[in-house]
Amino acid sequence: MKIKYILLLFASTVKVVFAQQKDDSVRVLKLEEIQVKEQYFKYNIDNLPVKKGTYLYGGKKTELINVLGLDANIAEKTPRQIFAKVPGVFVYDMDGSGNQINISTRGLDPHRGWEFNVRKDGVITNTDMYGYPASHYSMPMEAIQTIELVRGTGSLQYGAQFGGMLNYIAKRGDSTKVFDFESTNSVGSFGLLSTYNAIGGQVGKANYYAYYSKRVSDGYRDNSRSNYDAFSTQITYQATKNLAIKADLSHSKYVIQLAGQQTDAMFEANPRASTRSRNYYSPDIYVPSISLNWAISNRTKISWVNSAVLGSRNSVMFDKAADIVDKIDPITIQYANRQVDIDNYHSYTSELRLLHEYQIGKMPSVLVSGVQMINNDLHRRQQGKGTTGSNYDLSITGDWGRDLHFKTQNIAAFLENRINITPKLAISPGLRVESGESKMLGKISYYDPAKLPNNIVHRFPLFGVSADYQISTKQNLYGGFSQAYRPVIFKDIIPASVYEKSSDNLKDAYGYNFELGYKGNFDKLRVEMTYFQLLYKNRLGTLAETDAKGNLTILRTNIGDSFSKGLETFLEYYGQINEKIKFSIFTSTALMDARYLEAEVRSGDKNVNVKGNAVESTPKVISRNGITFRYKKLSITGLYSYTAKSYADALNTVEPSANGSVGLVPAYGIIDINASYRVSKKLLLKFNFNNASNKQYFTKRPQFYPGPGIWASDGRGFNLTISTHL
Repeated sequence: MKIKYILLLFASTVKVVFAQQKDDSVRVLKLEEIQVKEQYFKYNIDNLPVKKGTYLYGGKKTELINVLGLDANIAEKTPRQIFAKVPGVFVYDMDGSGNQINISTRGLDPHRGWEFNVRKDGVITNTDMYGYPASHYSMPMEAIQTIELVRGTGSLQYGAQFGGMLNYIAKRGDSTKVFDFESTNSVGSFGLLSTYNAIGGQVGKANYYAYYSKRVSDGYRDNSRSNYDAFSTQITYQATKNLAIKADLSHSKYVIQLAGQQTDAMFEANPRASTRSRNYYSPDIYVPSISLNWAISNRTKISWVNSAVLGSRNSVMFDKAADIVDKIDPITIQYANRQVDIDNYHSYTSELRLLHEYQIGKMPSVLVSGVQMINNDLHRRQQGKGTTGSNYDLSITGDWGRDLHFKTQNIAAFLENRINITPKLAISPGLRVESGESKMLGKISYYDPAKLPNNIVHRFPLFGVSADYQISTKQNLYGGFSQAYRPVIFKDIIPASVYEKSSDNLKDAYGYNFELGYKGNFDKLRVEMTYFQLLYKNRLGTLAETDAKGNLTILRTNIGDSFSKGLETFLEYYGQINEKIKFSIFTSTALMDARYLEAEVRSGDKNVNVKGNAVESTPKVISRNGITFRYKKLSITGLYSYTAKSYADALNTVEPSANGSVGLVPAYGIIDINASYRVSKKLLLKFNFNNASNKQYFTKRPQFYPGPGIWASDGRGFNLTISTHL
């Protein structure tokens, strides 16, 4: 679809909705925004409203986490604690230093959250949505006020991702002060030292907020040191009472030493032991943005966000299986050369959105529409011959084994309309149209040049509908269906070795999300139950083939489909023992069954049908249960997190391989104890006792980065945090 036609569609929509608009006879008083500094009331999780800004959330499963009100390990961004009250969140936990959050829901892949549309204040932070959708940008959790999570049925409005949208809402300057200073400092186990310092305030029409964050850690395992830096500067200028312009520049960088994967025998002997001392990984990401929010009238709002993700992802590694020792050669008296890989990202997005409220008869309706344009260039250089040294050194000798560009241009238009059929029943049909093309250009030393460039066209419509019924002021039924897709990304079309080739007919994964739920918010009880289904077609994998000469080749192609279903349940009860002692108890539990439909994968030199097998990294039960006691200014929370067993591969291999790359991932349960004490308005203390029972466990056996095998999660540890406001 041509850009001019989509822009014409958006302009026509604006014209139609304005034609229906009438001047309000009721005077509206606009109140200045205030920022909640700490949440002391009973619940620290809520649902998003029906509409917010230029987004429409009615009829969809949503969660709003108040980070400021959590008893959680904020310094190290421990996901099982931060997302404890979001049922079904699977945590890929192999980086206890807190550099990255790796989570998924509903049987999807948790690698750097790349099945989500990840945003900061509505700005996309996925590195390259069509080339490598992982979110390498890593913001400090001390800078976050709330987290918004919208499941897949809302995807028509922001993107086509199966997982939904994960939006981190950052703190803003205190509008009641010209200058405010905040400092949060943490010290903890495994050499943790963390400092977060921020200034903010309001000067005339300008609100500003800026922070610098630094965190270092020796890591739970040997040879797993981490060094993290981040900063952000944002200024919001209220040009008029209806027009605000915001400029933001955010940056994060860390260098982490990768301790290396283990075999099962190594893990049993010592989960803290290292198999590598010369492996390093470092993303260095900038996220600049300019946003405009314009309330044209009491009923119509427009937002326009222009943003970019710029930077690099670098690694230097002795990239071999866990059972291959990285040792000095007795002849050369040197280590082997390491492999250097460098990605450079140039990702640009412009997103124009409209929300308009109007009436059909006496029934209120809400229309949202928009256009999103993306222009990305991912420059990938891999298999460089690195040094024989032990430091973080990206220099190479000779040429790159792969030197490629993956360029994408994509435009999408969406429309969703919430129509109230009755005062209690509303229905929201929607449409999203994606039109774009990705082109791969460059060279691969072991690949036929005639196979490059490789062009992938993604051009199709996506449909969806959601509805909600207001049983009472405290009870609501909701449900919805929405199509979704995941484009073929860079790593899918690049052959990993001379023995591999990629199919000329790779297809984008597509399918749908369906959910049906009930939620009730009573005085002492909060409850939500959701049944879901997720169909994922055209999953990527490998098959074995024999060429004309009888040689075995490995074909990377679409292997088949999978289907997930389950029940997500959240219950929280609030009570009090007396006027001074209050408590709440909750369970956040998901039951899930994710299986392959028709699919084949390679096993040795054969293809094996895996129909009926469980999808990788999909435990049947994920349950987090906690209790919080509050006495005056003291809050103490105990949390038990249970994750059932899962498989590392589509073959559902139980017995682990010699190098630990496949095999069962055993069930595990983790106990955390966290506390907060408000000494005064200017001083807050937090204490976190993580994995109190010192459970030795791992969450996944990755099949690619950072290396196939076992990556042990952190054992028992603690940290102490002091936060001050001046």
